Amino acid sequence: MSVLSPPRSVPTRGRSIVEERPLRHPDTSTPGVMSRRAWWLVASNFLLPGSAQILAGNRRLGRAGLVSTLVMWVLLAASVLLGLMWRSALTTIVASWWTLTGVQVLLWVYAALWVLLTVDTLRLVRLPRVGGRTRAAVTVVALVLALVPASAAAYTAQSVVAPLRSGLSIFASGPSVPPSDGYYNFLLLGADSGKGRDSMRFDSISVVSVNAESGAVAIFGIPRDLRHVPFSDGPMRDLYPDGFEGHAGQSCGWSSGINQLMNAVETCRDDRGASLYPDADKQNSTPAVEATKDAAEAILGIKIPYHVFIDMNGFADLVDALGGVTITVKDRLPEGPGPRYPDQPAEDWATGWIEKGKQHMDGETAQWYARSRYTTSDWDRMRRQRELQTAILAQATPSTVLTRFSGIVSAGKNLVQTDIPDSLLPYLVDLGVKAKGQKVQNLELTPKGVNIDPDNPTAADWEKIRGMVDTMLHPPTPTPTTAP
Repeated sequence: MSVLSPPRSVPTRGRSIVEERPLRHPDTSTPGVMSRRAWWLVASNFLLPGSAQILAGNRRLGRAGLVSTLVMWVLLAASVLLGLMWRSALTTIVASWWTLTGVQVLLWVYAALWVLLTVDTLRLVRLPRVGGRTRAAVTVVALVLALVPASAAAYTAQSVVAPLRSGLSIFASGPSVPPSDGYYNFLLLGADSGKGRDSMRFDSISVVSVNAESGAVAIFGIPRDLRHVPFSDGPMRDLYPDGFEGHAGQSCGWSSGINQLMNAVETCRDDRGASLYPDADKQNSTPAVEATKDAAEAILGIKIPYHVFIDMNGFADLVDALGGVTITVKDRLPEGPGPRYPDQPAEDWATGWIEKGKQHMDGETAQWYARSRYTTSDWDRMRRQRELQTAILAQATPSTVLTRFSGIVSAGKNLVQTDIPDSLLPYLVDLGVKAKGQKVQNLELTPKGVNIDPDNPTAADWEKIRGMVDTMLHPPTPTPTTAP
């Protein structure tokens, strides 16, 4: 018999090859057999990529598909297991530029391989031998089933892994410091550089303390005009041993408010503060930030190793990336640049109003809500900023973050500058999960919050504040009583 004869005519142990191996050597003259075979191959390719080639095509390509699929499933299962049982270990692995780059390459390769296997499966189906209607249905179903996993892999690579890899550039490199008295403390600074502003003073100053065990969060709000602040050990304490002082220079002066440290440390010094804090740039910080850290440490009586600097323009982008934020507004607030002359009514210059009641705000409205200073006091302004911080934390749910991940990371890159090291990320992720659902404690260093005069605080006021902070962070253990 000629080797070119149809496969069905070659007997093997009394049965033809077609009967023994119909998927690899089909009876092409029977449309019904070819249709059933087509559906088997398409289903096999979708359920276990590479199996169609093992059954009916190039076994080497099939093995590549099977191995790739098994590797992806093992990696996915390992990731889920680590996320459930050892979240910090998973974060440590993921928080690496090299790891994320490798994952992105694997996802793109897998997406391309799946498309290649699907096209090859359609070749193995031998569409001209399949019935007309079945031929069209098989083609459409095969392509749709290929697009689902391939698109998912490509989307994950481009919209999740790539932004995450890019977002790692926000953080500094190097080791982290252990918690201080059981807390990780972060100086949170907001810059008034948003639309319509012409300076970079620290407009919002607060300290966030996160319990290293429970994840409980406390926020301490420091008024931007708090005067004569003390400093912890360092160059600023050497310059101002009795507290920060103003300077009435003709070309460059400043008041004694804490938000004027930018002028005193950088703007009005020829070396931009390099002689005061020579290592600031290497630490992903600035002299003005380091001076504000020293002041906040002395005011609160705690160690603050890290800072997070937030630009107000980026803040608006973050709110938009989260899909807006819901706030209950207590007072009607104007939007706009402010009065052109003293006592000008807001109705004459306001470009819009934030009405009282529950409001779902976009980024621009939330920015005005945080910044608006006219018709209200600075203490109200601090309260509103803290409300926004708390609301963003509460509304940044896992589902929101996952569905808007790319936009959030992109906004974060424009929003945040920080000296938090990437080695601390695993701990912060764990603490962030623990903090979810816990009530955030707030202490505003205002006349209402701590009963001091921010314009003329005394040494006794600083001691009082430190005592209140210590009590909030380390509440006394109730003394057990014995029943009579």
